Amino acid sequence: MAERVRVRVRKKKKSKRKIIFKRILLLLTLVLLVAAGFGGYKVYKTINAADNAYDALSRGDKSKLRDKVIDMKKKPFSILFMGIENYATSGKGGRSDSLIVVTLDPRNKTMKMLSIPRDTRVTLAGDTTGKKSKINAAFAKGGADETVSTVEDLLGIPIDKYVTVDFNGFKDVIDEVGGVNVKVPFDFDEMSDVSKKKRIYFKKGNMHLNGEQALAYARMRKQDKRGDFGRNDRQKQILNALIDQMSKAGNIAKIDKIAETASNNVQTNIRITEGLALQQIYSGFTSKKIDTLTITGSDLYLGGGGTASTGGTYYFQPDPTNLEKVRQELQKHLDYPSGSSTGTDSTTDSTSDSTGTGGTTDSTSDSTGTSGTTDSTNGTAGANGTDSTQSGGTTGY
Repeated sequence: MAERVRVRVRKKKKSKRKIIFKRILLLLTLVLLVAAGFGGYKVYKTINAADNAYDALSRGDKSKLRDKVIDMKKKPFSILFMGIENYATSGKGGRSDSLIVVTLDPRNKTMKMLSIPRDTRVTLAGDTTGKKSKINAAFAKGGADETVSTVEDLLGIPIDKYVTVDFNGFKDVIDEVGGVNVKVPFDFDEMSDVSKKKRIYFKKGNMHLNGEQALAYARMRKQDKRGDFGRNDRQKQILNALIDQMSKAGNIAKIDKIAETASNNVQTNIRITEGLALQQIYSGFTSKKIDTLTITGSDLYLGGGGTASTGGTYYFQPDPTNLEKVRQELQKHLDYPSGSSTGTDSTTDSTSDSTGTGGTTDSTSDSTGTSGTTDSTNGTAGANGTDSTQSGGTTGY
């Protein structure tokens, strides 16, 4: 690994750095593993362990929106976490079922976190036709490079680093720390990933969850009236519980074992030396320092009659005003000038749209992120504006 990341250290020092790097990867990985949640029932372990986790982007270290490579020790930077569903083909062709953007400021040890709905309707960075797709199709089309570029276009910020995570290690991490405590908002049940015949039941009130239960808790969406947004709240709830659980003395003592479980399921372009810098940022870090942002918008159905009941393909259409405010908030945290080189609004149609009481009708062709097919029929948007206001450290617009 030392040769791949061009770090020359003695064997003993190298071993210590590996341990520290694993700790950093663990903390960063937990942000995605718990805050994002993956929709797939089966994910296969195919990414390398921590020693082989480094994987550079084809663009190199510098974002297309940066004049030079950012100094993570001194300047605010960003990380894109991708939870990849379906590794049946050795990690290729899967979808980014979860996308989390994190911005960090090493000067005051603050962090902002944004979850991008997987069905967000955008133009993929590598698409020259202007047609719209679900953002989760970017990974299947062009891997981490395509996804990073698409997110940069959507948010108008540079993505400096990325981390992809296989959900295979999620349950083991939760179990390793002794489970997590959550406050269940309402009664519901969800299928276990162990068996389709097994249901896991949750009762309103305080519950202690093991890994299998936590995965089901983070994954459920259809029984929540708020859909993806309600699911995101539960995922963030587990994140906070997990971070607090990690701070307990017993878990700190076995951090290396926990880190190994997580890092075996990670690929990233974060180098060891950069990981060491991140250690300073996360020293004394607690969930109270996470400020969560939310993208709001409406439901959009295209093709098949333009409704869910008639087989229309579902998209999430971001609200332009809210999206711009989210952009500005992230740009401010990154000290990134919003007036220059902020990328392209990939959610804006290149052709004319007509807006009615039901939402937006788009006459352009759309490709779905779930099947890779193209829908060239007209569709209508469902009137379903979602409230972004959340409790705790959440910034709603």
